[in-house]
Amino acid sequence: MDSHFMEIISKIKNEGIREKVAGLVENSTITIDGKIYRGMPLDAAPAGLSRHHSYPGGLVEHIIGATEIALALCDVVEKVYHGEVDRDLVLAGVILHDIFKPLTYENAEDRGYKMTPLADRIDHLTLIVSELVRLGFSLDLVHIVCAHHGGQAGPIWPRTVEALICHLADLTDSRLNGEVLRAARFLSREVTREELNGINSKEAFEIVTSKAIEGWKGVRKTVERIRRERPNAH
Repeated sequence: MDSHFMEIISKIKNEGIREKVAGLVENSTITIDGKIYRGMPLDAAPAGLSRHHSYPGGLVEHIIGATEIALALCDVVEKVYHGEVDRDLVLAGVILHDIFKPLTYENAEDRGYKMTPLADRIDHLTLIVSELVRLGFSLDLVHIVCAHHGGQAGPIWPRTVEALICHLADLTDSRLNGEVLRAARFLSREVTREELNGINSKEAFEIVTSKAIEGWKGVRKTVERIRRERPNAH
């Protein structure tokens, strides 16, 4: 397991919640009709097909990023608005909200990803919510995960402070990553007239930063370097 991921789990103070979360992360499989679905390794999985974190390791990156945002929001609630928030529930919710996405994605021939046969029948949110209920997680935590998409894109609006924080953290990190990836793809197409597939967050920020520092010349240099450094470069 990614060391940063383990560090996040260790921040959960309630031992019972921490152990149950760690157990589900370490064994993020599900059994349906006697068949065990395992999916791709957690540290290799993307968090999306194309919109955000759509590269190897993207899921872990997204969970880490969303966790940092969620903890910052907890600080705002407590220090600015003098409210109360259960940080253990927030941490557990952010860690688990997309944990079954590896069951729904598989590698495609074009360096990208496609939906698995399991995903043709059931989505990642339904999978994790049903498993949380089966494993006896609290109703408050089940609600946080169930509401992380918000009421417009999901089955229910956040109705607790913890659920709202997780929803906003998920939305913010997804938007941040997605916008930077989109900008990097646009810039690379403008200078090379070719699509730079499989851009990760590090490459995307390098491309966007190069435009700000050196203009289009910097973008071209950065894109050409990224192409040369890739394993299948000729």
